[in-house]
Amino acid sequence: MCLGVAFCHRQRVLHRDLKPQNLLLKDDVLKLADFGLARGFSVPVRNYSHEVVTLWYRAPEVLLGSQTYSKPIDIWSIGCVFGEMKTGRPMFPGKNAADQLTRIFKGLGTPIEEQYPEIVNLPKWNKKEIPLYEGRGMTVLVPGLDDDGYDLIGRMLCYDPTKRVTAQQAVEHPFLAEQHAARRQKK
Repeated sequence: MCLGVAFCHRQRVLHRDLKPQNLLLKDDVLKLADFGLARGFSVPVRNYSHEVVTLWYRAPEVLLGSQTYSKPIDIWSIGCVFGEMKTGRPMFPGKNAADQLTRIFKGLGTPIEEQYPEIVNLPKWNKKEIPLYEGRGMTVLVPGLDDDGYDLIGRMLCYDPTKRVTAQQAVEHPFLAEQHAARRQKK
């Protein structure tokens, strides 16, 4: 999935709807599907609709009204899919945008300005109305990963999109590099 998204991003395409239903797997070959919400991107970043990405896989900055998002929204979705692959259940199955944010904040902790300074500029961020949740931690949300696995998913589900790992960095991350090496040895 990271290889496919890295390719899309090099071609300046955002998928904008990564979820298990849009991943096709056959004979150990994974294909990205359903590019109906995909958009080309450029610099400067254009304004996009915030009604993208299936709710459970939608990045917090989009849920908070950002219309100038970019590649990191696909990475957040990959992180959610990664967690779901490990646990067998969606990480943040919200009923609506507000419930989705609450589930994310309860799981990861409510973001603070020191973690994500630009959060105060998002249209739907209201510090006074958002409860402070401590978060349960990644080891509770996605049990059974090794240190590299927790590092990777933590970098994918980082609140600040400017600090989120890129798809190419994810491909090169030790957790996935080990997976690729093991797969090559089997062949």
